[in-house]
Amino acid sequence: YDTYTSPLATRNASEEMLKLWSARHKFNTWRRIWLAVAEAQHEMGLPVSKEQVEELRAVVSRGITDEEIRNAEKHERELRHDVMAHVHALGDSCPKAKGIIHLGMTSQDVVCNADFLLHLEAVATVAHKVIRVVVSLGELGKRHASMPTLSFTHYQPAQPLTVGRRCVQWAHDLYLCESRLWTSYEAPRGLRGATGTQASFLALFGGDNKNVQGLDGRVFWKLKQSMGACWPETLTMFLQLTAQTYPRVIDTFILGSLASVASVLHKIATDIRLLCNRKELDEPFEDKQIGSSAMPYKRNPMRCERICGLARFVMNLVGNAYDTAATQWLERTLDDSSNRRLSLPEAFLALDGALDLMHNVASGLIVHEAMVKKNLMAELPFMATENIMMECVKLGGDRQHYHELIRQHAQ
Repeated sequence: YDTYTSPLATRNASEEMLKLWSARHKFNTWRRIWLAVAEAQHEMGLPVSKEQVEELRAVVSRGITDEEIRNAEKHERELRHDVMAHVHALGDSCPKAKGIIHLGMTSQDVVCNADFLLHLEAVATVAHKVIRVVVSLGELGKRHASMPTLSFTHYQPAQPLTVGRRCVQWAHDLYLCESRLWTSYEAPRGLRGATGTQASFLALFGGDNKNVQGLDGRVFWKLKQSMGACWPETLTMFLQLTAQTYPRVIDTFILGSLASVASVLHKIATDIRLLCNRKELDEPFEDKQIGSSAMPYKRNPMRCERICGLARFVMNLVGNAYDTAATQWLERTLDDSSNRRLSLPEAFLALDGALDLMHNVASGLIVHEAMVKKNLMAELPFMATENIMMECVKLGGDRQHYHELIRQHAQ
């Protein structure tokens, strides 16, 4: 209770998403990459023995322990380098393999590829939750497909539609965003060395570029196998050109896609809030739930209000990615790291929470049919005016003339 704790962890994000962005999962992903590279190097005849690979595999397969994480923290206090701290900590647990861990690699051969794998898992989780909301809204729309309701343009009464039609419009907008989530990333960085030239790997293979490409291909296949069904079939190779990191403009694609989902969630939640004010809809409301400490009658749409707040947070994180992409001097500067440690995970965590809330709302949304009908009937004479105008034209009248007559009477 004496230090700041992120509300994303305590109030909003799911346990599943929190684990994806945990330190343990990140460090285990780093270790999987070191193992994949060592296996591939052994298979291609580099000085990496079977015994070293097996020792490394045994340690990596069991997952990183609390003791190993604390050991890495101890190394980092001395080395001031998080990746090298974990190289040493892994070497402490694999004394026979210690000398070949990270062979030929630079930090971003680990971090960038691990980031890609984490993003892939997080995107898959978000996409699943988007579809879950789409389905819930679709089911809601089907139940109310024939219930006429007043529509609004400019937030003024407009031609009627149905409650179901409005629900499936919300679902459709989300569906458009889901299809773009899978194109928000490009490919893993691959093994590119310190500045993207693969010079270290060319040196290991005595200048044989064919073997360097062979190593790349083996590591790619191993990472793909480790991800299972999460790996898109369309993804068939590493990025062809990088500098020290994968191009940071890719982060704008990722955060932009998340912000697109957030913007639709914000729109849906706002629509529901407006219709709650008209007494046509209500969020799910528990028996003991309190709407106001001062006004006991209130049923505030607090879930949709939280969705809007979280969605705005996600939308405003996109600017971080544009700034970072724009300010990477030459082959890379390190000012990207501290920003990305915040903007990328927190965008996923906040959107995750908003999607769970929207699923809860969509699955239990209350439609007050009598009030929907009452509000429609109050405006129904005005709703008939376009039909009257078209009938006048069918009888030979001038549309503009009768439009003006009807407008004057309506006003």
